[in-house]
Amino acid sequence: MNKREIKVGNKKIGDNHPVFIIAEIGINHNGDIEIAKKMIVGAKFAGCDAVKFQKRTPELCVPKDQWHIERDTPWGRMTYIDYRHKVEFGQKEYEELDKFCKQLDIIWFASCWDEPSVDFIEQFNPPLYKTPSAALTDFELLDKHKKLNKPVMMSTGMSTMEQIEQAVEFFGKENLLLAHATSTYPCKLEELNLKMITTLREKYPDIPIGYSGHEVGLAPTWAAVALGANFVERHITLDRAMWGTDQAASVEIGGVQRLVSNIRDIELALGDGIKRVYESELASLKKLRRVK
Repeated sequence: MNKREIKVGNKKIGDNHPVFIIAEIGINHNGDIEIAKKMIVGAKFAGCDAVKFQKRTPELCVPKDQWHIERDTPWGRMTYIDYRHKVEFGQKEYEELDKFCKQLDIIWFASCWDEPSVDFIEQFNPPLYKTPSAALTDFELLDKHKKLNKPVMMSTGMSTMEQIEQAVEFFGKENLLLAHATSTYPCKLEELNLKMITTLREKYPDIPIGYSGHEVGLAPTWAAVALGANFVERHITLDRAMWGTDQAASVEIGGVQRLVSNIRDIELALGDGIKRVYESELASLKKLRRVK
């Protein structure tokens, strides 16, 4: 088996395999199941391999001092804790999403921000999980994921190299994928630091390395693929002007289609690094080379 390889469902992620492309729906659905379904259809149409959601228990993830702070929302003025519940899918919605993704034959999984959320998502038996950058130092949550004995994509935004090393040492390299990220939405180009993909590939030759992008535009994600990213993740939206903190750093359906199409072109163009003379060059060789 390839040293840098993990199987996810019927796909393999790693060197010598097509880049695994994830459309991050997150909470861009704003609690509307029909919006979520349109994003899933868009991701499938664009050629993505998977869609990803975010799952939280608001009472555990929102600091208590923020619960009763009021804010304006598309649904009127409400407390922050009520807003978090408003945009959170529950049992009924996930059952519907699970069935819908199976019908479309597209993988779905989630970032779980707390331990009860892991238990909730596990009932649907997803083929992998993702831990958010905010949880890189939460060893209890990492241990919860580790005990599932499933592939886990660990995001590394807002973290030091030492913290990444500690998380990898704690979790272990088996079933682990690492995603380089900068947790700013949207992120400035000068803070993307894409060469970290090379750094992580060299440091962890037996772990698939990928990229979770929060920039405006597509070029940096294409560059990540050229640098050797085994998987890429971008937030997807129906309209970047929609309500929500992640919308501005998201890609609309047409952009996702271009993203995927050009990633596949880049994969073909990169080749294998072994120099050869192609048959298509022979006519030029015969015509133009004077000294053999």
